[in-house]
Amino acid sequence: MQQSENELERKQADTAYALTEPQQKCLLSLAKGSIENGLNGFENNRLSTEFNLDDQLSSPGASFVTLNKEQQLRGCIGSLMAHRPLAEDVVANAYNAAFKDPRFAPVQVEEIRLLEMEISVLSAPQEIQGIETMQQLLDTLQPDVDGLILTQGFRRATFLPSVWGQLPDKGDFVRQLMRKGGIVQWSREIRCERYHSFKFGAQWQEIEAS
Repeated sequence: MQQSENELERKQADTAYALTEPQQKCLLSLAKGSIENGLNGFENNRLSTEFNLDDQLSSPGASFVTLNKEQQLRGCIGSLMAHRPLAEDVVANAYNAAFKDPRFAPVQVEEIRLLEMEISVLSAPQEIQGIETMQQLLDTLQPDVDGLILTQGFRRATFLPSVWGQLPDKGDFVRQLMRKGGIVQWSREIRCERYHSFKFGAQWQEIEAS
């Protein structure tokens, strides 16, 4: 019974964060505009007040913006918790993915047409209760569905659900996430949280200008 209730909660969370096609196009357009502003020398990554947004896009939401170039990661920045309007969160994360991801040099004008943009809108993270061993965590994970957050002290790392495409094995998924977070070995003190995401995207040239 408890498992059924949890599954229902997950489905409700996914539905709550689903976006219509016009909403998706709007966010992609705003994200593109934010990056174009950065390329033109403007560091303001805030959402302009001139946009009229519907209730869902103007309500608090958490997002990740991922940039890929020729099928290789070019930048990815996001928010795990909703702390500002969804549209504003996407605008800020798009700018930061292009210019502030410490793993990459800032995006340059000459490569912009080669980019593909993905936006993931996240449900609120939920702690996975009763996890003491890695095997218990592996048993509860749903590949291609669950995003995962691991926290140990001040160390914290996450993988979006889309990462299952590169790491389809549950063990590899968790071990690589631990490595990303600097967590040396499994401990019962590790806090495990899961979330879901609604993902959409487009090639740069297919995105309408804002």
